[in-house]
Amino acid sequence: MSNQGELQNGLKSRHLTMISIAGVIGGALFVGSGNVIYNAGPAAILAYMLGGILVLLIMRMLGEMAIAKPDSGSFSTYADLGIGRWAGFTIGWLYWYFWALLMGWEAYVAGVILNGWFPEIPIWLYMIAVTVIFGVINFMNVKNYGEFEFWFALIKVVAIVIFLIVCSLAIIHIWPWGDTATRGIANLTKHGFMPNGTPSVVTAILIVMFSYMGAEIATIAAAESKIPEQAIRRATNSVGIRIIIFYVGSMFVAVCLVNYTDPRLTDPTWGTYSVTLDQLGIPYARTIVNFIVLTSVCSCFNSALYTCSRMLFSLSKRGDAHRSMSKLNKSGSPWVGVLVSCIFTIIAAILSALDKLDIYDVLMAATGTVSLYVYLAIAVTQLKLRRKMQAEGKELTFKMWCFPWLTYIVIAFIVISVAAMILYKNAGKQTEVLYTTLLAIIIVGMGIIAQKYNIGKK
Repeated sequence: MSNQGELQNGLKSRHLTMISIAGVIGGALFVGSGNVIYNAGPAAILAYMLGGILVLLIMRMLGEMAIAKPDSGSFSTYADLGIGRWAGFTIGWLYWYFWALLMGWEAYVAGVILNGWFPEIPIWLYMIAVTVIFGVINFMNVKNYGEFEFWFALIKVVAIVIFLIVCSLAIIHIWPWGDTATRGIANLTKHGFMPNGTPSVVTAILIVMFSYMGAEIATIAAAESKIPEQAIRRATNSVGIRIIIFYVGSMFVAVCLVNYTDPRLTDPTWGTYSVTLDQLGIPYARTIVNFIVLTSVCSCFNSALYTCSRMLFSLSKRGDAHRSMSKLNKSGSPWVGVLVSCIFTIIAAILSALDKLDIYDVLMAATGTVSLYVYLAIAVTQLKLRRKMQAEGKELTFKMWCFPWLTYIVIAFIVISVAAMILYKNAGKQTEVLYTTLLAIIIVGMGIIAQKYNIGKK
């Protein structure tokens, strides 16, 4: 059933376009953004703008490296080349852990939504069903993954555009339904733009960066296309526009129309979009948005499983994961990596069945700052790899702006952000930073040991 080989080039241009768009649109936009607004007030716009600028610069750095060397391991492979094997090992496994763990949470959210519609079937059974369905899809040729992502992304994009149009009509007092007090921009300055001060914006950045995680998937998927350079260029050049429209645009219209103190914003069964549309008098707003969230979490699960299996494939090829992870089935899928990546989803389903899912929250806390660590690794790698390529006389066709100064600024911003999250008296964020840091230290230690004893190298 299996063989050693290389991944196939089954993704089409339209697949990669939608994958790059869908990468920054997860359930966190529709639901999780409510927590950012509730804690930071209208200044949530600022948190998403700062996070967006950071992601734009990171994607430019990643694009520079990915065009020079397309690879399914993406930044993990580049960290191996630019910094050392321990760095590639560390960032690869941290990234795998992030997405593998998130798959369990996405499956749970899908289960909760479906259970709300059809309560006869328990949540844990829905979670198993989601895992099996998307596991089968990822066993197939990569074009099937691309096709599902194309339609999932299309649904999300259409929903966001409609949301922005409806809210814009309400802001300019043209929308005819709902509470008249909701219309206009009164809520933008009603309690001050930054009612909870600077610390609330700093801690909000952690949630924002969690939301943006996924923009880099396009550089991983591009390795399985016939035109990787073109796909990476398009994804990198358009990431800023996507963030401005989807996130900053959505947050702006939402904070204009919704009071940031509305408790429904922190309710996972409501969220930003549901609360906003409900106040505008849209019938069945909650049900409509839940359908969009369902497609979004299914899309996220599908992409997470794809990404996890490809990262394990790359780690295996470099000797940093068991050699079985690089085995391919007849469809060209790393099937062992697909199976292994479902481990946390199965654990989450079991914990849900036992009504002990709070244990899973402890594991999720360790993903808190993974995105910042990944971005830090990308910046440091680009700094070193660019200098290596320049020393070798290699000509780059796609470059990071204002090198090396913007790269230095990004590195400093990330380090200061992590330090600020620890220093500000916010116990929840301190715990997340602590857990993630400990996890990173453990994986770094494993990487150094693997490098020292040459474990896995042929």
